[in-house]
Amino acid sequence: MSQKILVVEDDYEILNLLKDVLEREGYEVTALNYTESIIKSVTQHNPDLVMLDFLLAGINGGELCHEIKANPGTALLQVIMLSAFPRVLDSLGNYGSDAFIAKPFDIAVVLKKVKECLEDRMAHA
Repeated sequence: MSQKILVVEDDYEILNLLKDVLEREGYEVTALNYTESIIKSVTQHNPDLVMLDFLLAGINGGELCHEIKANPGTALLQVIMLSAFPRVLDSLGNYGSDAFIAKPFDIAVVLKKVKECLEDRMAHA
């Protein structure tokens, strides 16, 4: 059974690129450019990993990460934050994310981080 990844990214080019690359690697990907409720989206799609853009339209992706980590039903879910502004994360904290990828990113780095996070989840399951 393939592992599921939920990607929330408001830049359609990046969203589609991540979806294509991850699907080619055999992952089942749900790509959203917006979510009204991250907990509802996670419950609906039941991913093994969530990738969140830090700056989403109208909301801070870090806050979504915090919601995931603060909810007892989703707290163990692996979360990767994506941002073109790594210094913002340095000053505000990582919101409990398990990994960070700076934009622009190298596809090899993305695949490595995804694999590491999914392996870590399996080790703690």
